[in-house]
Amino acid sequence: MLTIVNPSTEDRVEQLPDDTVVTIAHKVEQAKHAQAAWANTSLAERIQVIRRFNQLLVEQAEGLASLLTAEMGKPITQARAEVQATTQRIPFFLEQVERVIQTETVLADPNSGLREQISHEPLGVVANISAWNYPYFVGTNVFIPALLTGNAVLYKPSEYAALTGQAIAHLMGQAGVPEGVFQLILGTGEVGALLLEHPLNGVFFTGSYATGCKVAAAASRHLMKVQLELGGKDPAYVCDDVDVATVAAALVDGTFYNTGQSCCAIERIYVHYRIYPEFVAHFVKRVEGLQVGDPTLETTYIGPLARRAQLQVLEHQIADAVAKGAKLAVGGYRLDRPGYFFAPAVLLDTTHAMTVMREESFGPVIGIQPVSDDAEAVQLMSDTPYGLTASVYTAQEKRARAILQQMNSGTVYWNCCDRVSPRLPWSGRGHSGVGLTLSTYGIQTFTQPKAWHLRTN
Repeated sequence: MLTIVNPSTEDRVEQLPDDTVVTIAHKVEQAKHAQAAWANTSLAERIQVIRRFNQLLVEQAEGLASLLTAEMGKPITQARAEVQATTQRIPFFLEQVERVIQTETVLADPNSGLREQISHEPLGVVANISAWNYPYFVGTNVFIPALLTGNAVLYKPSEYAALTGQAIAHLMGQAGVPEGVFQLILGTGEVGALLLEHPLNGVFFTGSYATGCKVAAAASRHLMKVQLELGGKDPAYVCDDVDVATVAAALVDGTFYNTGQSCCAIERIYVHYRIYPEFVAHFVKRVEGLQVGDPTLETTYIGPLARRAQLQVLEHQIADAVAKGAKLAVGGYRLDRPGYFFAPAVLLDTTHAMTVMREESFGPVIGIQPVSDDAEAVQLMSDTPYGLTASVYTAQEKRARAILQQMNSGTVYWNCCDRVSPRLPWSGRGHSGVGLTLSTYGIQTFTQPKAWHLRTN
């Protein structure tokens, strides 16, 4: 059985039966049989089904947000915002899918009677092993375009968002997704490993680099398509020509939103030495004002961590940094109360000898390091195997572009951070992953091209 624990109270919320070798095999076979009929359903009908699903999200948003808060501790205002923003993102897929998957004629020669065309067919049956930190964002980025393009989906939510996964599957049925086309797989990572023992047509995974490597190795046995959305150690650089108070406030939000549990959260900050003291003063004061506590309260900004084990990771990073000369300006300890609460921490004068500047924190901890100029900032920002996002704050677009073009990152930001758009591809480089979601490319990734050579005579 899968036990769901409220990370705010440590009370048991519910127990769910997890999948087994037998049930997974049955669901895989069901999906294979159902996929062909779903792919032959008209695109207009598939669009209508997903539109109904989106409307159900709108209608049930408050209950879904409360459920998410109960099982992974996301503050209710942020849980509500995630569900609502998802309903505003899905229409992009609905509006773009027809254009993206229509057959393309790339040659029409009247003299030879030769035509060349490219059609876009569904991959088939795909596994979606999803994440707990943004189950609606991360999940719908995969299973919505996958379903629209005619695939069947074996959807395994994280064990830390299993009730949300169950709710999503229920809404899919209500919306009219045929039986077998969207299959819920429940359990821990061991269950995900069992799923990948089957010869599927693709696996789309979101999670850590270490687990991503295991997923890729498992998928290689069947030569299925692999897409990995992994972690990041996302840097921000604050130049010496900014409005310091404004940028400090923006970076506090970019760092600590969702209790720092975002793959694109700011995880290390570099500040030009000329404004370093002023920036630090504004930043620390802002962090001291963050409301930490019961995630069901409208006033709470920092809730509990979703996983108890991460508390120890954060403690070790802070101890390592302090031992190597960093100053702990605020926070950095477990709160003396039930739940997995950690006081948001700011470490000053950090260096790359410290794990907090090199390894993922995935919690409310940030290191801030002064730099002498743009060149040093570029060198330090690039000193990582990850390549998800990078941000630069400056009054000059030319200066920002000169820095950001040197970043080996899938996404770069000028005067913003921790932002995702359905119109732009979301991709990682290096240890941050392989493949992409979102944008029109994130629709096409769930298809496979077929080349047509057609001659009339």
